[in-house]
Formats: sequence, C-alpha cells, structure tokens
Amino acid sequence: MLGSASKAFFHLLAQSRTLKKLATRVAMGTGSPSQPRRWGPRTPAGVVHRFVPGETVEDAIRAARVLEANGLTETFDLLGESVTTLAHADASTRDYLHVVRAIIEAGVERNISLKLTQLGLDVDHASAVDNLRKVLELAEPAGFFVRIDMESSKYTAVTLDIFETLWQQGSRQIGVVLQSDLYRSEDDLRRINALGARIRLVKGAYREPKSVAYQKKADVDAAYARMMKVLITDGHYPAIATHDPAMIDMARRWAEEHGVASDRFEFQMLYGIRRDLQVMLVESGYRVRIYLPFGRDWFPYFMRRLGEHPADVGFVLRGLVSEGR
Repeated sequence: MLGSASKAFFHLLAQSRTLKKLATRVAMGTGSPSQPRRWGPRTPAGVVHRFVPGETVEDAIRAARVLEANGLTETFDLLGESVTTLAHADASTRDYLHVVRAIIEAGVERNISLKLTQLGLDVDHASAVDNLRKVLELAEPAGFFVRIDMESSKYTAVTLDIFETLWQQGSRQIGVVLQSDLYRSEDDLRRINALGARIRLVKGAYREPKSVAYQKKADVDAAYARMMKVLITDGHYPAIATHDPAMIDMARRWAEEHGVASDRFEFQMLYGIRRDLQVMLVESGYRVRIYLPFGRDWFPYFMRRLGEHPADVGFVLRGLVSEGR
C-alpha cells in the first residue's frame, strides 16, 4: 500500500483538470487515420495503455479477446465515478446498458464491475438504486455477473446496505468488494459471507484517515491474510485480488492445506500489472480474472495505478509537460 503522503499526492494529481486535459490529448489522441492509436511501451501514451486499453467498449473487447486467448477471464469496468447531476447519472446508466449489449454481441465473458457514485449515489440515493436495477434487469437474465465496486470509506456502509437489499430482493448474480485496510471489513466479511454472496478482497487504494483504517502496510497485510483465509475455506467463490506474490503463495498454500480445489476461488489482477504472475497462475491451474478498465474518465484511475508504479511517474509526467508546450 502507498504511504499516506504518496496517496495524497496522487489523489491531488488525479483532481487536476489541466493535467487531465494534457493526458487525454497525449494518451488517447483522436483515433483518426492521421493519428492512429499505436504507441510504443516507452512513450507516455504507451504507459497509459499498459493500464487502460482504450476509451470505448470496442477497445476493451479487443483486449478481452487477447486475455481469453491466453486462458484468462475478465471483468469489464467502464471508468467513471462521483457524477454530480442526475442527467450525468442517467447517461452513465445508458452507457452501461450499451456495454452490456456490446458484450453480448461480442460473445466474450459476461462479467462487469461498476461504482454506485457513477450511477448517481452522490446526487440521489433512490435514483442510483433505480439505475443499478436497470443494469441488472438487462444483465442478469443474460447471464452476467455484476460486481459492485467499493469506493472510499464514506461509501462503505451505504454500498453494503444497497447490496444486501438487492440480494434479499432476489438478485443473486451480484457481488461486492471489501477492503482489508478498513477496521470494519472483517465484520463486514462475516455479514456478507452469511448471505452466501461473492466477495472480492482487496487491500484498498484510497487514502483513508487513521480513525477508520490501518495506516501501516504490515497491519493491512495482516488483515488481508486473515480475511483471505476465511474466504478460501468458508467463502462463496471469492476473488482474491492481489499482485503481492507473498499473498498469492499464502493463498495457494492455505487452499492446498485445507483441501480447497482451485476452481472454488479465483485470483484477480489489474489489466497490465504483473503479467508474469497472471501467466504463472494460469499455467499452474488457477483461475485468473483481469479487471479491464476503459472509458473516457480513465485519468483518476490511471493516476492511482501510476502511484503504485513509481518507475513510470517521472517519465510520463515529463512527456505530458513537453506535449503541453
């Protein structure tokens, strides 16, 4: 996990409209014949596309086909969060309905992830729930699994309440995310596990205050290990989402020691990160799902990923500044 100072820095950069404007122009271009979407890995745009394959669902589907050809599966995530108007929330909902239809037509894995603030949670609670239901009404009968992503700690309680309400009302092809850096998450795990629902376990990517979250990496890791063990032995097809080799080895050993078959859980990783581990796990007989983000609102997501990979930071930022001159 990033130190609090580093998290603060990259969250600040993620909010910069000027940097976002420069980054979008450099990374995504126009997609026209005069400016085709081809970049080397050591260009600023190439680094962006290491983490985000493109702005459209068609870009994501092309990336998904490559993943599936290599024995991986994916969950599609149309990037966006914290919309501020009902009109924007309605537009995001229509965009997700388009994504669902495009995935059906393409014949790739039917699995999506979404954020409640993208559907209007900050604007109107009831409208956000209605928008989520619209997505589920199209996706669930078509065999989709829908993961409700977790956002910062101020949304944890409401996200879990909405999830549980929908579950009790009969939605069974939905899952949720828990973050091991939050003190409350081990209690939340017991609550959600008791429902029989699927949980994705992550360490947590948001800058959180010490009043609600562990600040030391060792404490976050220890909580992750405790929760992971419970999920592997007592969970319902959990997703162990980590790029940490030590955690992956621990999960494998724990499953083997307790007789848990490799098809009773899956590992999840972010697109473009630790491809070596992805390949190793698939070759070892484990299921691996890749979180596949795309969309025009990629910049905040990219800045969080860049903060986790500091070797690329100076290179990308220098490239953006030079392009902006």
